[in-house]
Amino acid sequence: MREYDRDIHMRLKKSDIEKIRRRMDEAGVRNMSAYIRKMAIDGFVVNLDLSDVKELVRLLRYCSNNLNQYAKKANETGSIFISDIEDLRRRHDRLWDTANHILERLSAIL
Repeated sequence: MREYDRDIHMRLKKSDIEKIRRRMDEAGVRNMSAYIRKMAIDGFVVNLDLSDVKELVRLLRYCSNNLNQYAKKANETGSIFISDIEDLRRRHDRLWDTANHILERLSAIL
């Protein structure tokens, strides 16, 4: 059984289709049927800037790599420097600050 099993047909002017396509481009949507369905049902399309999430992922990778290096060093030598742990803690705090900022911005959208 197909998820969408009903059709709606409508007539549009060329200029209307051009406006719809421009708005689809602005929203980053390629499928006109999906775009029109979303607009008809919800009245809006949210296009999120996820650059902060990408930065958060980059920082997480960086901290994970550092943590792995510290663990490897501790296993090899039996000790690590307190300054290394403090650096990792500061980076971890920065990650939480970034995550909280992202969540605040996302909650303002909804």
